[in-house]
Amino acid sequence: MPGTVLLLAASPLGRGRLVDAASVLPVLAAVPPSVLSGADTANVVELADPLEPQAVLTRLRAAAAAPGPLTVYVAGELRLDRRQRLPHLALARTTPATVRYTALPWHWFRDELRLRPAGATTLFLDLRADADTWQALCAPPGPGRPFPLDCGRDAAVYGRVAPPPARRGVASPAYMKALATLLRSGRRPAEEEELHQRALARIAPEGAGTDLVLEQRGPLPGDPHAAVTAAVRAGRHAEADALAARLEQAAGFAHGPVSEEALHWTEVRADLAMLAGDAARSCRAWMALAGVRLAAGQPADAPAVEAAVDRAHHQWGRIDDPVRVRELGLELVGLRGRVPGRREGAVEHVRRRLREVQGRGGMPPGHLRTDPPQGATAMP
Repeated sequence: MPGTVLLLAASPLGRGRLVDAASVLPVLAAVPPSVLSGADTANVVELADPLEPQAVLTRLRAAAAAPGPLTVYVAGELRLDRRQRLPHLALARTTPATVRYTALPWHWFRDELRLRPAGATTLFLDLRADADTWQALCAPPGPGRPFPLDCGRDAAVYGRVAPPPARRGVASPAYMKALATLLRSGRRPAEEEELHQRALARIAPEGAGTDLVLEQRGPLPGDPHAAVTAAVRAGRHAEADALAARLEQAAGFAHGPVSEEALHWTEVRADLAMLAGDAARSCRAWMALAGVRLAAGQPADAPAVEAAVDRAHHQWGRIDDPVRVRELGLELVGLRGRVPGRREGAVEHVRRRLREVQGRGGMPPGHLRTDPPQGATAMP
């Protein structure tokens, strides 16, 4: 099966940039696609200093949907947004004050790769962090605080994060250039970890004792995600959901019903409903998950909360039955009032579609009520 390769090099233009990320692309582009991917044939998508995070998201989403192996090469720099203190990949227009709106939230990688088959995704990363981000990355993870550059449990991740340059100037993506130079020889090691170690050895004088090395192997055989994925690929959607439900229950018993371990499988079940073509069930599941997270005290702009509401909204847009559109839409409009997300006009989009359904006779006159009932949380 053909592979897919995504080459992403991004850093702010003008003053303040930490690394000349795009300088590595000519070296990577000289590597045959089959060597970049480790597959017999591959399609390559290249993004050099992109401007808009939504444009990058579109390409990432398309690459994640490809059925074969996916290899992602990312060179760039990391910044924290001032509001949530979450890592973002800085893009061409990113400034310290506009990170939240002009940079790519790192958790989008995890979110878009979450549905890929276990063991079919590899990321090679060469990242430079500013001082603020470097401090956050070096803090030890703990319960409820995973490593900030999490790419999902089903992906293999190799690379390094380098601290800010000691002197003023623009650094070079040395790890990625070493990786590309090794691949240009045409002899890609059978194991990705070996390729990673060889690249580290080449830049050892530069990064010894300072770089944060990234090494996450792919899932082991027998991983439950692989069993769920296999059932879905075979069209056995009910079996996949039943297995995920048992894993959700087991995680709830072991870690608590609102633990991240249990909520992970709740998310899986919401995705399984989508893959089975049941948009209404998927929408309802995502809204319920958002409600659980909010009730547990997570803020409305937490990435997991925003993602759950965004996916509920997307699935609601795919429902055709007017009765269910109304039923779930009235719940969604209240939820959207609490969790507006990053895109403007989300609440109005729900209201507008509800009015359209009412206009086509999908609900009795006078039943469209988009303000919260008395006693409910008012929309901001």
